[in-house]
Amino acid sequence: MSARILLLGGTTEALRLARRLGSETIYSLAGLGRVPDDLACRVRVGGFGGAEGLAAFIDREGIELLLDLTHPYAAQISHNAARAAEMVGVPCWALRRPGWQPGAGDDWREVDGWDELTRALAPFNRPFFTSGREPLAHLHEIPEHQHWTVRCLQSEPAPPRAEIIGARGPFSLGEERALFARIRCDVLVSKNSGSASTEPKLQVARELGLPVLLLRRPRLPAVTRQFEELDALYEALPL
Repeated sequence: MSARILLLGGTTEALRLARRLGSETIYSLAGLGRVPDDLACRVRVGGFGGAEGLAAFIDREGIELLLDLTHPYAAQISHNAARAAEMVGVPCWALRRPGWQPGAGDDWREVDGWDELTRALAPFNRPFFTSGREPLAHLHEIPEHQHWTVRCLQSEPAPPRAEIIGARGPFSLGEERALFARIRCDVLVSKNSGSASTEPKLQVARELGLPVLLLRRPRLPAVTRQFEELDALYEALPL
């Protein structure tokens, strides 16, 4: 009998792993984007109610191993997972993919939080945000000299001086080159997710000599075991 696993998703690796696991696994999603309907494992959508709610769910479902494959910037979920696992006495394993590293000639600048980001953006005219939905809460703050392009999972109507693109990676190098040419951006804003599926944008920025503003990664909690590669995690599973 395979171990009873709760897989916390949010990354492309999480879905790849879910496709390799059977009915003893529960694959949990926050609810953003498309919910897969072709998996052998059970799919759960929605939150748990903090660490305490997650601990209660783990106990109720008889979970024997918690896997944290959430996004590197989903720090609160990761902290809740580590705490919940400790509360109920089950191991918590995490996939912590390495961040991207700048190459020769790259102009990468790390920033902490929205206030520091907006100050760093002040000299630019056409920023391209690929950092999630946070810019949508600040569309009323667009400076007079700027036009924003925001790419996130779901599109919505945009105010003047903005464009909101709803799209999910992976994005090919050709697609990114065409998009950069169309929107005429002069700076790229991104999280340092380390995902291969969204890395081509960095190559295009490099080709065009564009600066890149990267939101600094949050600190994540210690867990029972930590992996950098999905295959290594899969090979270690008690299946």
